[in-house]
Amino acid sequence: MRLSIKIKWTVFISFIILFAYVVVSYVSIDTLRSVASEHVTYNFILKIIIIGVVVLIAGIIVSYVSVSTVLRSIYSINDTVDRINKKPDSDARIKLKRDKDEIYDLTVNINKMLDRMQNYTNQQKEFVGNVSHELRTPVAVLNGHLSMLQRWGKDDPKILEDSINSSLQELKRMESLIQEMLDLTRIEQIDEDYLNQVTEAKPLFDQIYNDFVLLHPDFHINFDNDVRDGSFVKIYRNHLEQIVIILLDNAFKYSKDRKEINFSTSTNSNELEVAIQDFGQGIPKKELKQIFNRFYRVDKARSRQQGGNGLGLSIAKRLVEVYKGTLTVESVEGSGTVFKLELPLKIEERDK
Repeated sequence: MRLSIKIKWTVFISFIILFAYVVVSYVSIDTLRSVASEHVTYNFILKIIIIGVVVLIAGIIVSYVSVSTVLRSIYSINDTVDRINKKPDSDARIKLKRDKDEIYDLTVNINKMLDRMQNYTNQQKEFVGNVSHELRTPVAVLNGHLSMLQRWGKDDPKILEDSINSSLQELKRMESLIQEMLDLTRIEQIDEDYLNQVTEAKPLFDQIYNDFVLLHPDFHINFDNDVRDGSFVKIYRNHLEQIVIILLDNAFKYSKDRKEINFSTSTNSNELEVAIQDFGQGIPKKELKQIFNRFYRVDKARSRQQGGNGLGLSIAKRLVEVYKGTLTVESVEGSGTVFKLELPLKIEERDK
């Protein structure tokens, strides 16, 4: 048999009140017997019994009302959770009490959790929708080329070559998209061992600079590596390299007119600082807050031509957040963009 928590606690509290009253009454009667007559003692006992009945009834009423008041908030929480279970995308939230007690704190935390869950659900829906949209184009292109080749294109060497090249290009784009999606998934499941890793920063930046000099001989890279020797940053080496490469790739990708990049690194007492500046097309002010969103591209047509999937900056931003760093952007449309990265240094090495 399932008993309501209201009944359980009402009975329990009433029993405690009654028990305390009986103990006090027993002590009082026992004391009175030693100093008063039997008649006086008898009258006192009658009064004790009558008062006891009143106290018991009052205790039951007070207990019931008190427990009901506390449970009212729990019922509200339960009702809200039920509504969300029935409709997961509901924006229903628990109404906050005026009294800022433990129930109030619990309600605030549950509402915050529901906000995060809804935000996560919305992001997942958006992510799935974007992935479907991004894959639809290359699949349609491949299907079109293969259908054309199957019907008559294979007999024309020029059409055959163009179709094969276009299909290979779309396959590479799909491969890149799938790899970036896997990277995003892995970020959410980074092992604790990675979070405890440290990386010597200065040699890594020298290596990245040398790699990009070879990759982009037509560019002038102003490299200023002011990181102190022996400075260790609190991040797994491959992840730091991935972040910087994503930022540099973007800088080169959108610097078609003025082929110049500023790449500077330094350390202060607490953090590693990296700044990467290009002199390309820049980003409109109204779009700056959106560039870290998954699949977001400022210039969708140009990004597609350049092979961008709109996931690189999302990956970089999420990695930086996982390692308790910050990634910010400043841009002037038509003049260029600056990305600034800050990551915490390992304290032991910093203090040496």
